[in-house]
Amino acid sequence: MTNTPVRFANAHVLITGGGSGIGRLMARGAAGRGARVTIWDMSEERGRAVRDEIRSSGGRAEAVALDITDRAAVDRAAVQTGAVDILVNNAGVVTGKRLLDAEPEAIRRTFEVNTLSLYRMTRAFLGGMIARDRGTVVTIASAAGLVGVARQTDYSASKFAAFGFTESLRAELAADRSRVGTLVVCPYYINTGMFAGVTTKYPWLLPILDEQEVATRILDAIERGKRQLILPGLVRLIPGGRMLPVSAFDAVLNTLGINKTMDHFRGRAGS
Repeated sequence: MTNTPVRFANAHVLITGGGSGIGRLMARGAAGRGARVTIWDMSEERGRAVRDEIRSSGGRAEAVALDITDRAAVDRAAVQTGAVDILVNNAGVVTGKRLLDAEPEAIRRTFEVNTLSLYRMTRAFLGGMIARDRGTVVTIASAAGLVGVARQTDYSASKFAAFGFTESLRAELAADRSRVGTLVVCPYYINTGMFAGVTTKYPWLLPILDEQEVATRILDAIERGKRQLILPGLVRLIPGGRMLPVSAFDAVLNTLGINKTMDHFRGRAGS
């Protein structure tokens, strides 16, 4: 089963965290496919820079400086933004620290941005989509939303929640026979800088993904009406691996080096 295929031409696309990383690349790509793009980003400077890039190429774009952890600000901005055809919940943060080293405020913010913002954003625009009986809600989760990883107790848990959020929303919409679609994206590490310093033991099996390729794959998946995009293909085997005893499942992950990937994590400079 798939969603109804989507055309970007003349669609209104809203992307959170659209001022950098794959958010920026998706914004540029969607505009290049004919969409009108609205960028929401914490940084006014980054958001406007992407807006200006798009406009200089002949595209249509607006930028809003906004903290999506502020519910009242989201609600006000949603009214000003108007109807949205494709909502891309892309904004995300990571601490990359062991549980006892992570500050409580940083843990809280991880869930505010990566999880609770999904509810604020989607509730702000879903009603209009349902009334028009069209639209797509895209959630950028993570491969860490399918398997827990050392030094990601907050990040991985927040992305497990993001995956479950989208799966439950998909079921609700299907039960209501709505034509509004959902897409959940679960990529391995991407070379955006957010996970600077991470390593992969077997790059031919689990490569650090190229940000432009991921952004393009996501836009293609939206157009084709896909409901799930997991990158790379090996990650799709994780749910089946849970049929193994826990000790055997953990041994497989350790053999692949998964729990060592964050050992040299630095993260994005200045974030």
